[in-house]
Amino acid sequence: MSPGTSLGQQVAALMRAVAASVVLPRFRRLAAHDIAEKSPGEVVTSADLEAERRLADGLAALCPSARIIGEEAVAQDPGLLDRAGEGLVWLIDPLDGTANYARGQAPFGMMIALVDHGVPQAGWLLDPLRDRMCQAERGRGATCDREPVRARPTGAALPVAALGTHFLPAARRERVHAHAGRHCAVVAVPRCAAESYPRLVLGENDVALFQRSLPWDHAAGALFLEEAGGRITHWDGSPYRVGGAAGGILAAASAALWEQAARVLLGPEAGLIPAEAWAA
Repeated sequence: MSPGTSLGQQVAALMRAVAASVVLPRFRRLAAHDIAEKSPGEVVTSADLEAERRLADGLAALCPSARIIGEEAVAQDPGLLDRAGEGLVWLIDPLDGTANYARGQAPFGMMIALVDHGVPQAGWLLDPLRDRMCQAERGRGATCDREPVRARPTGAALPVAALGTHFLPAARRERVHAHAGRHCAVVAVPRCAAESYPRLVLGENDVALFQRSLPWDHAAGALFLEEAGGRITHWDGSPYRVGGAAGGILAAASAALWEQAARVLLGPEAGLIPAEAWAA
C-alpha cells in the first residue's frame, strides 16, 4: 500500500479531485447557511460534509475491506470512535482547519490515514491551496510532492515550539507558556494539524504539542513525521496509537528535540499534566 503504488496514487488523486471540485470552489464563497456550529466553538461547513461523503465513497471503492471513520460522521454518531483501534480503518479529515477555512484564511488541509489495529500504515496530507501532497507508508519512508523527505530541525538557538493548549483553562495555559518560553521559542499554532506536521518535517518548527488527540487529526501526520525521522508519542511517552487510552501528543523533528521538549513540557514544573498525576 505504498504511496508509490497504485493505491497510494489513487488515494492522492481522489483527494485532489475532491479538493478541486468541493473545497477550493467554496473557499471565500461560503454563504451564511453553509456554516453551522456542530458543537460549542466547533464549526462545520457544507464543504466539510460534501467532501467527506465523496472521500468515503471513493475509499470504499478502493478498499472495501476497511471500515470508514470520518470526522463529520463521528459528529453525528460518536459511537463510531469506540472501535477506531480495531481492524483495518480509513480515517478521514475532509477539511482540517475548518475555522480558518470558514474565515477565508489559510492554512487548511485534507488528511486520510489507513490504520490497522490502531497503528497507522499509510497517510496522506494535502494542502489544497499549494497542491502540496505529503505521504508516508510504514517502513517505506515519507515523501513531499513525491520526493523523499527527511525531517530537519530549524537550527534556531532555541527550539521553535507550537503549543496546542487552547483547550486548557486560561491560568494553566499561561503557566505552561510562561515555562516553555524560558526554554523554547514559542510560536502560534496554525490551528490545522495538516499544516503542523509538515512544518516539523520541512524545517519550520522543531516541536509541536497537542492537547487533543482525535484520530483523524493525527494518524496521517504522525506516520509522516515518524517515517521522515521525527519522533511522536503520547504525553506518557507511549508510542502514538489510534484508539488507546493514552492522551495528549508531543511531536518533534528529531529524537533529541523530543527529549529536550519532554523535559521542558511534560515535567511537573510546566503544569501541563495535573499535579495529582505526579502525586500518583
